[in-house]
Amino acid sequence: MLKDIDDREMPLLDHLIELRNRLMYAAAAILLGFVVSYFFADEIYRFLTRPLADICLANAGPDQRPLCTRMIYTGLTEAFFTYLKVAFFAGAFVTFPFVAAQLWLFIAPGLYRHEKEALLPFLVATPVLFFIGGAVVYYFIFPLAWRFFLSFQTPGVEGSLPIQLEARVGEYLDLVMKLIFAFGICFQLPVALTLMGRVGLVSSAGLARNRKYAIVAVFGVAAVLTPPDIISQVGLALPIILLYEVSIIMVRMAEKRRREREAEEEAGS
Repeated sequence: MLKDIDDREMPLLDHLIELRNRLMYAAAAILLGFVVSYFFADEIYRFLTRPLADICLANAGPDQRPLCTRMIYTGLTEAFFTYLKVAFFAGAFVTFPFVAAQLWLFIAPGLYRHEKEALLPFLVATPVLFFIGGAVVYYFIFPLAWRFFLSFQTPGVEGSLPIQLEARVGEYLDLVMKLIFAFGICFQLPVALTLMGRVGLVSSAGLARNRKYAIVAVFGVAAVLTPPDIISQVGLALPIILLYEVSIIMVRMAEKRRREREAEEEAGS
C-alpha cells in the first residue's frame, strides 16, 4: 500500500510554505477577478437588479404606474462602495473553481492514489453545485420573493399616504449577494456529507435515522439565511432537503465501496 502514496515526507515548514503559496495564488486570483469585474460593474449591476426590474416593469402600462421606478442611495459614498462590493462579489464567484482547485492541490499530495480517484469527482462537483445554487436563487427564488415583497405596496386613498418602494441600492445588492452565496454554499451539502461518510464520520443509517432532526435544522438555517418570508425560506429548505436525501444515497454507495476495498485488501494480505 505504501507504494500507492504519491507523496514524499515533508517537514512541517515545507507544508506551511506550500499552504502559504496556495493561499497567495487564491488571493491573487480573487484580486484579479475583482479588478476585471470592476470594469464590468455596470453590467453586473444590471444583471443582479434584473429580477426586480422585470417585476416592477411588468405592470407598467398606459394608465398604470410601474411598481417601482428607481433605486436610490442615501450616503455620499454608498454608490461607489456598492460598485466595489459588486466587483468583489463577481470576482469571488467566478474564481471559486480556481480557489477550490488550490485547496485540492494542497491536500492531494498526501493522499493515496485510490483516494485521489475517489475525491476527484467531488472537486468537479463543488463548483458545479455552487453555480447551480446561485442559479436556483436567481431564476426561481428572486422572482417569487420580490413579487411577494412588492405586494405590500398600496396606492393610498383619501386620508392616507401611499406605500411605495424606494429601494436602496446598497441594501438590495447586499441581500442579493448574500442569498446567492448562501444557496451556493448550502448546495455543497452532498459533497460535505459524502466526504464525511468516506472517512467514517457519518453513516447512511445515522443520516436516515436523524432525518427528522435534519429537516428541522434545515428550516432553521433557511430562516436565518433568507429574508423573513415563507417563499424564500421554503425555496432554500426544499432543495437542501432533497440534497440531504441524495447525500444518504451517496454515503451508502461510499460505504459499499469502502467495504469492497477492505475485503480486497484482506484477501490480498
